Amino acid sequence: MAGIAVHVARILIAALSGVLAVLVGTGVWIAAQARDEQGRAGDRRAVLLAAGTHAKNLISLDYKTADTDVRRILDTSTGSARAEYAANAEKLKSTTVANKVVQHGVLRATGLVSMTDGKAKVLVVADVEIRWDGSKSAPQERYYRWSMNLAKVGGQWLVSKAVQVT
Repeated sequence: MAGIAVHVARILIAALSGVLAVLVGTGVWIAAQARDEQGRAGDRRAVLLAAGTHAKNLISLDYKTADTDVRRILDTSTGSARAEYAANAEKLKSTTVANKVVQHGVLRATGLVSMTDGKAKVLVVADVEIRWDGSKSAPQERYYRWSMNLAKVGGQWLVSKAVQVT
């Protein structure tokens, strides 16, 4: 009888050890999934913030700070978008200064369309009021909607393409 009790105890201990191993493994797997999801959520927030910041940079220009304003546009872009902005930077600055342009932009919304493997697509809505210092012309309001492609470069999300949409 004592031999049976010892045998049952060993079986019970082995079964409990197996259950414990499954529970520990499940816990580790759940923790890894939670960390991955937190990373994806962080990337989603970073992508939306980067696209919104870039849009705000595009529509917030002041003739008094044109160099700095254009630098911000370049700093939040990469690839073909950055190349295009760089090619047009001097013309944008000179036109802004010559016409004493003051643009104040407001970001209205950003929405994530897709995000995979260090690339993302975001829709952006922003409005701007444009005025000309010293001019009697009434300020103009403009409404912008963009589809922006972003790329993760050196751990930072940058706009690689910005297309106005209607």
